[in-house]
Amino acid sequence: MDFALSPEIDALRLRIRAFVADHILPVEADRSAYDEHDNITEERLQALRAKARAAGLWALQMPKERGGLGLPVVGMAACYEEMNRSIFGPVVFNSAAPDDGNMILLNKVGTEAQKDRWLQPIVDGKVRSAFVMTEPAPGSGSDPAGMMATRAEKKGDRWVVHGRKWFITGAGVAEHFILIARTSDDPRKGLTAFLYHRDQPGWRIERRIPIMGPEEHGGHCELVFDGLEIPEENVLMGVGDGLKATQIRLGTARLTHCMRWTGLAKRSLEIAQDYIGGRMAFGATLAEHESVQTLMGDAALQIEIGRLLTMKAAWKLDQGDFARKEVSMAKVVVADALQQAVDTAIQLNGARGYSKDTPLEWIYRYARQARLVDGASEVHKMVLSRALAAEGQDFWSWGA
Repeated sequence: MDFALSPEIDALRLRIRAFVADHILPVEADRSAYDEHDNITEERLQALRAKARAAGLWALQMPKERGGLGLPVVGMAACYEEMNRSIFGPVVFNSAAPDDGNMILLNKVGTEAQKDRWLQPIVDGKVRSAFVMTEPAPGSGSDPAGMMATRAEKKGDRWVVHGRKWFITGAGVAEHFILIARTSDDPRKGLTAFLYHRDQPGWRIERRIPIMGPEEHGGHCELVFDGLEIPEENVLMGVGDGLKATQIRLGTARLTHCMRWTGLAKRSLEIAQDYIGGRMAFGATLAEHESVQTLMGDAALQIEIGRLLTMKAAWKLDQGDFARKEVSMAKVVVADALQQAVDTAIQLNGARGYSKDTPLEWIYRYARQARLVDGASEVHKMVLSRALAAEGQDFWSWGA
């Protein structure tokens, strides 16, 4: 495993760093740039997106023929980290969840017709999208194959959907949706992925669920399906391949979360360093106190462990491996590292850290969901335990 970046990717990483510093951080510092859900306003977002596209920094994860930069996963890891030095960064570059994961899935498994119809408008920034899987109890949570309650039944040349979903990120503004529904009781081939448009009848947004926040554009919504009809050509992959589609999407999507979260964790320590370097207490700067050094050193250590796990998983994905163990390891460690980093930064900034004078309180609220989204940490540890039981000493094998 070689963690050195190619000169081309490193140059791109530095361009993104400069763009974030020059264009996005000044907007982040302007409170008038925030909407009512603590995200960037649409007007300010579109202005920054236009600048990012003009600079050739758009949809890094997509192929060049679709208007992206065609980066390998390793390149994404390095660049996504730089993007999320700002809390507004990923969405400016069209690399934010849930669109990011949806684009990656559609590009991997969609037919050319489906890519033209459903993927390209997301890549172009003309529409937003949502991935519709999670359900209220007793429906699908961490065990979609066993607990999915929303059903799609074949009637003539259409699939008719009935059920309820919730905490669907971005659904409030999405136009293109990827829906996972049960089409049979087969334990492995019982789910199917479908594509549908916001304007189709037979479904509704029941409510935008209030959360701790901050929120992605479009929030987290509860959806009701009461007869949505989907034509056969809008089945993604094949009938019964819904669980496979979910696994393909979430493998990379979980890792892109880790890539972005390391950027937020590093930003948290950056804010802390600026403060402790100048704040005096008991005859010395805070940075000179051993207790402060211990807090900062440990937080930096955990971030670096998470970055290395993320890069190893990215490298394995680039080799064609599913990297299930590696992605689960990174997801657990980076989520914890992010929370530790921002908590440390708030503690060292004192009352300032708890205020809105810095983005630390924003990051702190956001960080708490990191141990839940795309699989709770406990589920990922269960995955690792099962892998250890199956592989024994080979669990720790080197290389690919």
